[in-house]
Amino acid sequence: MKRYIHLDKTSLPDGSLLSLHMGDGEFVMEYNGLELMSTNLTWSEQMLADLGCVALLEGAMNRPEHPRVLIGGLGMGFTLKRVLELVGSPATVDVAELMSRVIEWNRTYLVEHNGPLLEDPRTNVILADLFDCLGEGDKYDAILIDIDDSPDALITVENGKLYTPGFLAQLRESLNAGGCLAYWMAVPSTKLEMALKKAGFHLEEHPMPSHEHGEEAIHRIYVARLSASS
Repeated sequence: MKRYIHLDKTSLPDGSLLSLHMGDGEFVMEYNGLELMSTNLTWSEQMLADLGCVALLEGAMNRPEHPRVLIGGLGMGFTLKRVLELVGSPATVDVAELMSRVIEWNRTYLVEHNGPLLEDPRTNVILADLFDCLGEGDKYDAILIDIDDSPDALITVENGKLYTPGFLAQLRESLNAGGCLAYWMAVPSTKLEMALKKAGFHLEEHPMPSHEHGEEAIHRIYVARLSASS
């Protein structure tokens, strides 16, 4: 059994506890004492970037001169790292993160895993709820969301608004033509599938293991694009 050193903790707006631990070269983030994510299991977070940004990479003729990507949830930075590898330069990658301590952990403890991602000139970290980062006229080529395990397993009760018809309509309006929306889910979510389809998106479901060579594809990445009739 691994022994972990407690590094830091912070409280979410609803009083839930988020904490960071280290052991045997691995970092683990816990939510109310249960493992939420770790630096050893990052494959599906990286694939969120690959699948969500595929439209940017399909051909030089259609590639935006200055790609713009929005990531909902910084986590341990693995989705951000992969996006920066994919989009090249120039580009802008906005990251909405609600917890200031999570941002600080990425600047300090997690640098040894991912490097100074937040110092990259293409990165713009926004200390805010993703819900509050839309609607100002900004348009994105890809929006990647990794915040909750599923709409039925929310990190905070306030996150329920991220799956409402009104928010999905804002996401639609925030995508450039040909843009792509992608959600990471810990488990399959019929509720999310139905909501995205009702919002007019064409949906692809990608089963995904947490490890590159994992045999059990528990996680899901939902890739949503606007239908031809939208």
